[in-house]
Amino acid sequence: MTKEKIIATVNDFLVREFEVDPAVILPEANLRETLDLDSLDYVDLVVAIESNLGFKVVGEDFINIHTFQNFYDYCDTKVSQKAVV
Repeated sequence: MTKEKIIATVNDFLVREFEVDPAVILPEANLRETLDLDSLDYVDLVVAIESNLGFKVVGEDFINIHTFQNFYDYCDTKVSQKAVV
């Protein structure tokens, strides 16, 4: 899966699951603030990632994810690692 496809998939499920306006999903925007995430929303986000991108998420991985770009890079890395295995 290309990075562009990963970004499109991520944006699609964020718009659907979190009812966020696609116009506010910008690479430099703060993920937590833009999506107004609380602890239960993180569970929903993990489920959405696992079902849409097919990899397991470790909670500690979110420590360094601040922006949408960080999130895209994280997803790209995990999908790439899964493809190698």
